[in-house]
Amino acid sequence: MKAVTWNVNGLRACEKKGFADFFAQIDADFFCIQETKMQVDQLDSLNFHWDGYHAFWNSAEKKGYSGTAIFAKQEPISVQYEMETGGVSNEGRVITLEYPEFYLVNAYVPNVRRDLERIPLRMEWEDALRQHLLDLDAKKPVLYCGDLNVAHQPIDLKNAKPNEGNAGYTLEERGKMTELLASGFTDAFRHLYPERTDAYTWWSYMGHAREKNVGWRIDYWITSNRASAKISDVIIHADILGSDHCPLEMQIDF
Repeated sequence: MKAVTWNVNGLRACEKKGFADFFAQIDADFFCIQETKMQVDQLDSLNFHWDGYHAFWNSAEKKGYSGTAIFAKQEPISVQYEMETGGVSNEGRVITLEYPEFYLVNAYVPNVRRDLERIPLRMEWEDALRQHLLDLDAKKPVLYCGDLNVAHQPIDLKNAKPNEGNAGYTLEERGKMTELLASGFTDAFRHLYPERTDAYTWWSYMGHAREKNVGWRIDYWITSNRASAKISDVIIHADILGSDHCPLEMQIDF
């Protein structure tokens, strides 16, 4: 099974930069996107078509902001938007699909912002998300993906020392990732490539950061521990443009 996650930083903008070509080329069983920045009533404005897929959209109330979507070849048993308790519920940040053998969760984790004003909200959201995943994991394995807005360890960003305490690399955010993994989950990329350096999924638009590969690994596939043995590969498609993030592919034997 092939599954892809990509923060497209605006689907309509990304569509004009080759999104449809990559979508067709990769031929994923599941294609999860974050930061769609569009409402369901704007879908007619897309030239991109998802024939052969079931599409699920979770849009923010605020126009042009946040939003998630999943394109799935197989129809799910059930669909849940957002989480039952905790976290913001009007920003279109979570979609959960249930299948016979696993749950698929696509999330766009709130950014704490440059001034770190959203750290309290982020901590509450992380706790709610972890509980959501644990509740699902009690029933069947979980495949969790998305823009998680945190570089977990120094190896996960180019310039760790000068970024200590900055958004995406605060002790609070990194601690919540540690807590999640310790509760029974596996970072799929680091499971296979524990020492790989210069492996990033996001680059600033400033200072030719992408050209120089001065990036951060903040997009993830995370699985229940008991599903980690099924992971056969995780591929960072750093050569695919169209967003400040790149697609992240997981191949797993489900």
